[in-house]
Amino acid sequence: MITKESKNDARLKRHLRIRKKVTGTTERPRLCVYRSLNNIYAQIVDDVKGVTLVSASTLDKDLKEQLGHGGNKASAKMVGALVAKKAIEAGIKQVVFDRGGYLYHGRVLELADAAREAGLEF
Repeated sequence: MITKESKNDARLKRHLRIRKKVTGTTERPRLCVYRSLNNIYAQIVDDVKGVTLVSASTLDKDLKEQLGHGGNKASAKMVGALVAKKAIEAGIKQVVFDRGGYLYHGRVLELADAAREAGLEF
């Protein structure tokens, strides 16, 4: 019997393949992105220690008041700028970008561009 693989299953396989190569260190942590239909989330993770250093999402209190809908490019751009601002305040300048198995397009691209404009290097 042949079963059809869902889009999310294919994304998870891509994500695992990417994660074999992309790891965050203490000097250069990993900026990982997760997007759902209604929101987008970004975390900066130190994989050596196994801790999240900085996080931002469309559900953050200061962003949620400004946004109507969290599942669009404008909100992704705001999340990218916020995570970069928090990272620079925490002393993080360089990161490794983990797109989470998503295409580097649309909301993921907007988040990455906004983070670069705000001062993160990757």
